[in-house]
Amino acid sequence: MSEQKIHFHDMHPTANDLLEDVITGLQKSPRSIPPKYFYDEKGSQLFDQITELEDYYPARTEIKILQECKQDIVGLLNKGCMLIEPGGGSCSKVRIFVNELRPKMYVPMDISKQHMLDSAEQMSKEIPWLDIHAVCNDFTFKLVLPEGLPDTARVVFFPGSSIGNFHPQAAVQYLSDIASLVEESGQLLIGVDLKKNKNILERAYDDSKGVTAKFNMNMLTRLNNELSADFDLQAWNHYSFYNSEQGRIEMHLKSMCEQVVCIDNHEFYFAENETIHTENSYKYTIEEFQSLGVEAGLCAEKVWVDDDNLFSVHLFSVKSK
Repeated sequence: MSEQKIHFHDMHPTANDLLEDVITGLQKSPRSIPPKYFYDEKGSQLFDQITELEDYYPARTEIKILQECKQDIVGLLNKGCMLIEPGGGSCSKVRIFVNELRPKMYVPMDISKQHMLDSAEQMSKEIPWLDIHAVCNDFTFKLVLPEGLPDTARVVFFPGSSIGNFHPQAAVQYLSDIASLVEESGQLLIGVDLKKNKNILERAYDDSKGVTAKFNMNMLTRLNNELSADFDLQAWNHYSFYNSEQGRIEMHLKSMCEQVVCIDNHEFYFAENETIHTENSYKYTIEEFQSLGVEAGLCAEKVWVDDDNLFSVHLFSVKSK
């Protein structure tokens, strides 16, 4: 039986990080909490359920693009690379092409420790030849690799249109960080959701089965459990809509009445219908996103799009200096 080649690097944010970010966000106007805190173990499981919903087109559309264009994609990527996946989660999409690409090692990153461990261990069993360095970290803050990894060509795989969670200028900075990480020999393969009919977008983020609502509300459950907050879950609702002026889906938690919430000796008064902004998901045209990449120091090499123009997968390389 082949020896499993898996290594785990725990760079997990502390409870103090969570508390500080939540207090800071709720003291702002309008109030907000970073979307990275959706992803405790339960939140990660709920998101995996979302990706399988009929209303949620991004996951299945991106998977179809990767499957149909696999040979073309693999043919353009650096062989024997270090394959890095921020937001690795269930590691499901990388399985589509990892056997053909044969990377020297795979480095998935996720903020949910147990989910990352479970996914990496399952992948190691399925693909025993693959050297896996699983990293539990806040990859949205700064992309940092564990020390001691060999020097080899780097490819970042960033699926799921997670780049849409960043404001466009923050997205440029993040793409610039990726360019610095992979260096001149490196590449970025990234999934980007496209602008489209408002009704399609809004159904995807307020699905008919209510799973997205549970995912959003789970953040309050997490704050109650981990920070001893006293959110009354019956007094809050999931609220999402497409902001056409900003080109983004917004997700909020809406207070259904006047109420006061206590967290760590802080009291927060909420008016009826006041919201906590929990996530943005920016949508782009192909030209808009490629412009962000160029601004970040990347070169657009190729883009793959589904027949219905719902979703895109872009390949970038790093500009020579």
